[in-house]
Amino acid sequence: MPKEVLLLYSSQARYRVPRQILFWLTVACTLALVALTVTVIALSPRCLSWWQASPVYQVYPRSFRDSDGDGVGDLKGIQEKLDYFQYLNIKSVWISPFYRSPMRDFGYDVEDFMAIDPLFGTMQDFEELLAEMHNKGLKLIMDFIPNHTSDRHHWFNLSRTRDEHYKDYYVWTDCNATALPNNWVSVFGNSSWTYDDVRGQCYLHQFLKEQPDLNFRNPHVRQEIIDIIRFWLGKGVDGFRMDAVKHLFEAAHLRDEPQVDPHQPPESINSEWHLHHDYTTSQLGLHDLLREWRAEMDIYSREPGRYRFMVTESYDYHEVDKTMMYYGTPQVKESDFPFNFYLLDLPHNTSGFWVHRLVDLWMANMPEGQWPNWVVGNHDKPRIASSAGRNYARVVNMLLLTLPGTPTTYYGEEIGMENINVTQSQIQDPAGKYNASASRDPQRSPMQWSGDKNAGFNDQTNITWLPVHPDFKTINVEVQREDETSLLAQYRFLSTLRQSALPLHRGWFCYIHTDANIFSYIRELDGLDRAFLIVLNFGKESAVTDLSSIIELPEQLRVLMSTDRTKDGKGLQKSRIVTAAQEGLVIEYSTHTRFHFNHKKQCHVSEKACYLGAMDILYRC
Repeated sequence: MPKEVLLLYSSQARYRVPRQILFWLTVACTLALVALTVTVIALSPRCLSWWQASPVYQVYPRSFRDSDGDGVGDLKGIQEKLDYFQYLNIKSVWISPFYRSPMRDFGYDVEDFMAIDPLFGTMQDFEELLAEMHNKGLKLIMDFIPNHTSDRHHWFNLSRTRDEHYKDYYVWTDCNATALPNNWVSVFGNSSWTYDDVRGQCYLHQFLKEQPDLNFRNPHVRQEIIDIIRFWLGKGVDGFRMDAVKHLFEAAHLRDEPQVDPHQPPESINSEWHLHHDYTTSQLGLHDLLREWRAEMDIYSREPGRYRFMVTESYDYHEVDKTMMYYGTPQVKESDFPFNFYLLDLPHNTSGFWVHRLVDLWMANMPEGQWPNWVVGNHDKPRIASSAGRNYARVVNMLLLTLPGTPTTYYGEEIGMENINVTQSQIQDPAGKYNASASRDPQRSPMQWSGDKNAGFNDQTNITWLPVHPDFKTINVEVQREDETSLLAQYRFLSTLRQSALPLHRGWFCYIHTDANIFSYIRELDGLDRAFLIVLNFGKESAVTDLSSIIELPEQLRVLMSTDRTKDGKGLQKSRIVTAAQEGLVIEYSTHTRFHFNHKKQCHVSEKACYLGAMDILYRC
């Protein structure tokens, strides 16, 4: 159509008016969509980060998988098993130390913070492992040991010869071989001081004498550690587990610590439990140092989608208030969370009251809005299946994966591995060589992958650095993957459910019933009619739980999963919930009535969110 004809007709009202209507309608729709988008963004709660969305799985590299047949696990061995983490729906993997080390404390005595120990492989092996993990959507958390080095570290060798730059890198003081500076005691026992013939002074070591403590009052030491953090973050590491942080500073005055028993002869003090550690732990300056490290990690977290995670390790025992300080303040952040070790005490008392006490110890003291976490096993503590029993391991894993926050699983806990028996001649652990009853070797045995030679840990030779547990023919990954009723199948189901079910990974947590056997709680989310009732029997006998007084629960309930898988899918009444000893139930129900509305003091949530079903979105409420 010629231009002149178009202009002729376009000027007519019957064409001009509809065109203007369409134009302004388009503008209005665009503005409405922009306004809706801005509103959704403004009202949307913060997305969960990767360290919140998945359990953290601890790999003890010596024991996970041996790829070269020398009897010790290595980095290539871990890479061979990356699909296993995906099978478990685990996205975060914490690997214990693999730095160059004399191995006096199996890697916690670092000779070179920027090198891989040949026992575990090469830097190229590490880079390939990290790249492959990232390709598979996995995150790597490294163990970082800032409190001390190996006595073979070049810093220490230069410090003991009084090199001008390095002379104050460690904590030195005048003494002689017989008159020690004070009564301070090492974590491993006996004095924290060792006399050095070369320097003619004593140096401090809060662990082994081969692990001299760094002096963090020296600005050069602080910069060295920051440089190491930058080195690994530059490699692409996703986070750090900061080891033994409460020991980073000690009182400069070096006074004797007060005795727990004032009447104990001073010369008999040889255990950390004999002293109150007023001058060797949680000293002034500790949290300033952690904030420095957090600030460095935040710089690297600016890269989109590459948040760098920091968790701190500190056994503070009954002083839970000290542990909570590692969260930081509303103004200044420190760790994303400190490790919660209180559930390690579960085997000490098999009762619902005890479990409630340990859980509430954390939840009641955690600063508002912070994210909890739970640890039930690690390389320092006996395995749950040994300390409490294999059936107990099932109910503990159900607790671990249905509590709010981030669960941490020590390798093998998902299949119910037990401690091994280690003879005096087989002891490898330095703590065990000092005191056989304190050996940590029993919980560090090779991972049980299959019923083949050496449990599939080393399929090339007959060497393993510690004995394989004799039950490996029946307790292993291969067997349990084929068994829908296995502990592994239960763990995988709950791990997947935790990620997919909104009430479990970011909903309200409410105590609902506790007695001598039962610990029970609800997980619910505002606006979502799907909720979960968790009933866990930690006692030694069966129990009948009557929840008829809980008006927010419907009369009829359905078992989504039981630790006794024959009960899956069965219906039950809230007035009569029967559980066998050490049985756990995940019960799913539908309701529009929220428990937390009327029971504020029984409920916790880290960051409140509501669900809008019409748009299938979460919003702040």
